[in-house]
Amino acid sequence: MEASTAAETPTPTVSQRDQWIVESQVFHIYQLFANIPPNAQSIMLELQRDKHVEYLSKGLRHLGSTFSVLDANRPWLCYWIIHSIALLGESIDDDLEDNTVDFLNRCQDPNGGYAGGPGQMPHLATTYAAVNTLITLGGEKSLASINRNKLYGFMRRMKQPNGGFRMHDEGEIDVRACYTAISVASVLNILDDELIKNVGDFILSCQTYEGGLAGEPGSEAHGGYTFCGLAAMILIGEVNRLDLPRLLDWVVFRQGKECGFQGRTNKLVDGCYSFWQGGAVALLQRLHSIIDEQMAEASQFVTVSDAPEEKECLDGTSSHATSHIRHEGMNESCSSDVKNIGYNFISEWRQSEPLFHSIALQQYILLCSQEQDGGLRDKPGKRRDHYHSCYCLSGLSLCQYSWSKRPDSPPLPKVVMGPYSNLLEPIHPLFNVVLDRYREAHEFFSQL
Repeated sequence: MEASTAAETPTPTVSQRDQWIVESQVFHIYQLFANIPPNAQSIMLELQRDKHVEYLSKGLRHLGSTFSVLDANRPWLCYWIIHSIALLGESIDDDLEDNTVDFLNRCQDPNGGYAGGPGQMPHLATTYAAVNTLITLGGEKSLASINRNKLYGFMRRMKQPNGGFRMHDEGEIDVRACYTAISVASVLNILDDELIKNVGDFILSCQTYEGGLAGEPGSEAHGGYTFCGLAAMILIGEVNRLDLPRLLDWVVFRQGKECGFQGRTNKLVDGCYSFWQGGAVALLQRLHSIIDEQMAEASQFVTVSDAPEEKECLDGTSSHATSHIRHEGMNESCSSDVKNIGYNFISEWRQSEPLFHSIALQQYILLCSQEQDGGLRDKPGKRRDHYHSCYCLSGLSLCQYSWSKRPDSPPLPKVVMGPYSNLLEPIHPLFNVVLDRYREAHEFFSQL
């Protein structure tokens, strides 16, 4: 009897134990919140703006020796910090702004692209971070410092015959590289058919059986890669080639009982996925008409395939195939306007309700990711950092504006958790830059 009982009680896996620990920590915070007076609840829900700005500004001026491991990521540090400050409605002083522009200019390679630091190898990821930082700073000095011609040449050198991009010379080929290249090219108004060629094929090959996107064909669906692939497909005008209903199903089920998002199936919640997964859902929210069309086509497809005389010719096809035919038919008419997709995407936004629980996600960010002394973190028990501060705040902004009829329409107080003073600046969901800074950059580069 004892042996039988032991056999019926499997040993928990490491992943299960970690999940239980995180749930315990999160639910303890929620229980504490539920049992304190309303005035104390208001304090817990308040976004600590001044503390966050203080933490972020200090990091921009000086970082300790422990940050030397991020020496090849210095443009990322600039972006994470300056974008976070902009989300909070603040800006850095003129001297610090000039220093940042000068520093990033020293990261700009003579042959195009931005490196992780002066004298280092140009890299698509740090190019994306540098360009987004300069757009966020705004102004002619900042925007004019970008050598678009050289940068275009760098991206052409990174472009591969299969449609993917290398992150750097002899580097990896993945969906991140596709997104960072296409995003930068789009916002700088240098996107063309040569950069777009076969990108959709490569990204399509990365959609997994789960519905999300992997970094490369045959890998596991991941929140960061899913956002990158989806955003890139929108920017090149080929998003209808993806199986969007299946992608949506995968993304929304990544929001768990902790109220935040996980990055992959059976992984722990992480505050940064407030943007990576929340951003993907925000993009899908604007694609509801295409999703409805694909679902209707799939329904008709099943009905037709049930007929014996049609089954043989339909075996082995999918919604991807029909989407590809539709894409080929529309490519000629839309290729000339592909440079304006990013701008039109927000200008012509047709609103639908949020496809995730926006209040629950705000609760996780404010109660579990926010540190009262400034900065935001992955989850309870982790330390604050600039990366998680950036993407938690970006996700919080998406939540707050998720019910707005226009991307920058002030939301109703009932959809902003905590005091209305928590309201952040709206972002462009394809690029993750503050919306008014994107519009300034779009106007500047569209005249060149």
